[in-house]
Amino acid sequence: MRMFVVLLASAFLLAPVVAMTQSSTPPPPPEASQFDFWLGEWDASWTGNARGVNRVTKRWDTVVVEEFDGSEATGLLGHSVSVYDAGAKQWKQTWVDNQGGYLDFTGGFADGRMTLSRSFQKDGQTVHQRMVWYDITPDAFEWNWERSTDAGKTWEVKWQIHYTRRE
Repeated sequence: MRMFVVLLASAFLLAPVVAMTQSSTPPPPPEASQFDFWLGEWDASWTGNARGVNRVTKRWDTVVVEEFDGSEATGLLGHSVSVYDAGAKQWKQTWVDNQGGYLDFTGGFADGRMTLSRSFQKDGQTVHQRMVWYDITPDAFEWNWERSTDAGKTWEVKWQIHYTRRE
């Protein structure tokens, strides 16, 4: 009987420790899946018959990681990390590349488009930049790099890429 009491007491004392060691990570918010259309390996093509490859994966159910290789066409190799910030209710992305680029974006998904944007100062003027993913289907989408110098009233497309899913 004494052994039973010791075992019962031990189980009672260890229960909170076992519960604390189990994962208490809450499920990701539904918005964390808004970039899932981008997951996979993509052939990228743009003006002048230029080509590249984009590999996009997801880690920990919430972090979208991009590896862009446009080295043959432009010499550009880039890496981005995107995550949905539930507190801010927006996507955040950081981009770095082999040409010393570091860019940070925020935005979201609405009306079938993912739009991430940023602003910076150049020669005393505010410049707005944005990336827009649109015409999204399971096997293709369009992507624009756009710029505005009039507070977003008008946008100029600086780079347009057509993406096709690799088989």
